[in-house]
Amino acid sequence: MAKILVLAEKPSVGRDIARVIGCKKGGQGFIEGPTHIVTWALGHLVTLADPDVYDKKYKHWNIEDLPIIPKKIKLTIINSTKKQFNVIKFLLQRTDISEVVIATDAGREGELVARLILKQAGALKSVKRLWISSVTDKAIRAGFNNLKNGKEYDNLYNAAMARANADWIVGITATSALTTKYNSSLACGRVQTPTLAMIFKRCQDIKSFKSRTYYSVKIVSDSISYNLDKKETIFDESICTGIIENIQGIPGEVSDIKRIFKKTSPSLLYDLTNLQADANKLFDFSAKETLDIAQSLYERHKVLTYPRTDSRYLTSDILDTLHERIKACNTGKYRRCSLKLADKRFDGSERFVNNNKVTDHHAIIPTEQQISLTELTVKEQKIYELVVCSFLSAMYPDYEYEELTIYLKIGDYNFKAKANKTLNLGYKEVAADDNIDKDKLKSLERLKKGQKINIDSIELTKSKTSPPSYFNEATLVLAMENPSSFIEGEDKSLAKTLKETGGIGTVATRADIIEKLFNSLLIEKKGKEIYITDKGVQLQGLVPSELRSPELTARWEQRLKNISKGVEKIDGFLDEISAYTQKIIEAIKTSQNQFKHTNISYERCPVC
Repeated sequence: MAKILVLAEKPSVGRDIARVIGCKKGGQGFIEGPTHIVTWALGHLVTLADPDVYDKKYKHWNIEDLPIIPKKIKLTIINSTKKQFNVIKFLLQRTDISEVVIATDAGREGELVARLILKQAGALKSVKRLWISSVTDKAIRAGFNNLKNGKEYDNLYNAAMARANADWIVGITATSALTTKYNSSLACGRVQTPTLAMIFKRCQDIKSFKSRTYYSVKIVSDSISYNLDKKETIFDESICTGIIENIQGIPGEVSDIKRIFKKTSPSLLYDLTNLQADANKLFDFSAKETLDIAQSLYERHKVLTYPRTDSRYLTSDILDTLHERIKACNTGKYRRCSLKLADKRFDGSERFVNNNKVTDHHAIIPTEQQISLTELTVKEQKIYELVVCSFLSAMYPDYEYEELTIYLKIGDYNFKAKANKTLNLGYKEVAADDNIDKDKLKSLERLKKGQKINIDSIELTKSKTSPPSYFNEATLVLAMENPSSFIEGEDKSLAKTLKETGGIGTVATRADIIEKLFNSLLIEKKGKEIYITDKGVQLQGLVPSELRSPELTARWEQRLKNISKGVEKIDGFLDEISAYTQKIIEAIKTSQNQFKHTNISYERCPVC
């Protein structure tokens, strides 16, 4: 009887799929059933070959041998996981296997993992694709009932292969050129180098910033502070000291009272970047740590949907599942809020529903799987509850409040004080977020227009203009997503391209890029703040300017998206990458720059 081979990305997911589709007989690296056999990769089993596979001379880098631009990219089996590759190859060669179902992660890199294995194994079977956003039993069953033709994802694979080839050609060639020329390990690449450039620019802006003191006047009456009502910042202290002299001993009068109705909407649902930013801000988790935790909640516990997403919206076909997901959140501190949403109707008009703003995967939301929080680690609980809070908040109405402003006139000068009055807590109920100063509000509400009030104290206030903040991991991942402000010049189309392509890197790679910069000793952390090292500063001067700009990676991502949509061919893109690589290698070869090894002492040895 013919059987179908299912290829998952990781053993844990493979075992889940096997259980759901009735495979019970365990084998070495696979599980077999009456109609299916489930096997798995261990992440990448096959990768692009090292330079020395093309020519032995590349085993020892020599700048005269560069650039390395193979006519045809070769593949190699990763030695540490060769055993599992051989298991999959053996299964693919079985005569009873009629078809392969790719069940790796539903995204560009997941497609690459599977296709490279099939290509290296020489598989000629027909291919179907399992495309799901969560690995609950229900999602797996629904996915197998709606398998896609593998050919529908050929363009996605082409885009993944184009990205891998381009990063190999530019990254390996430029890194080897810099390393051999300056006799130091100097890594660069089309994502990590512009990321380093942004950190460098921020550090330079802080270093060159010159702070200025500015002044204002504050008065206190009945324990309420009123600030000088002036739009321009005052840098001349004498102006404020003159105001203080002019209002001494004069009572204040309430000249106006304004009440303005305002509202704020809940934040959009989480994509990976914003989840990483909030987790860093609230819990000091690194971007990599947050991704790993979210992946565990998706893959192992099955309580979150696929985390490597750049969308903050849901598609309309998810609406029918929302009540089950809300019910799954009926645990811990969000129990009461989830119960309140039990009967809410969803019709697709909700702010978080937009079919046009979802590509491969929708926003990160809870699955229909219920779990006791005691089954999660403390860190897993924190990430899970962040997503639950975001999800439930999005279902709640707007926060509505009244902004009360009291204007006070003293002599010829105006002062004002503000307080907000909550009218409808709305989504803030979910996070128990109501930071209203009720005492201040009561005091201001007692005042009437025309009322005279006594001034208890008058104070000259001094403040200083602040430099930009150093990046932390939260602000860095957000800047990578939207690096427009780091582009010099006024290329509006480039800013648009950056916005459309989601910035530099992808949600799946940004955490690894940041880790790579730390591990390469190009950046360092002091507390939560990220600084560029001396090595990083020097590298900025050695790398060709084009490679430092977010423009390059933005344009690449746009081209890769075009390839994934089938509107551009991979060959034309790679031809341009080859020409570009030759150009930057020539620039490195002819550069007159110097690199100083900061780990070498230039002091005379006291012994010798």
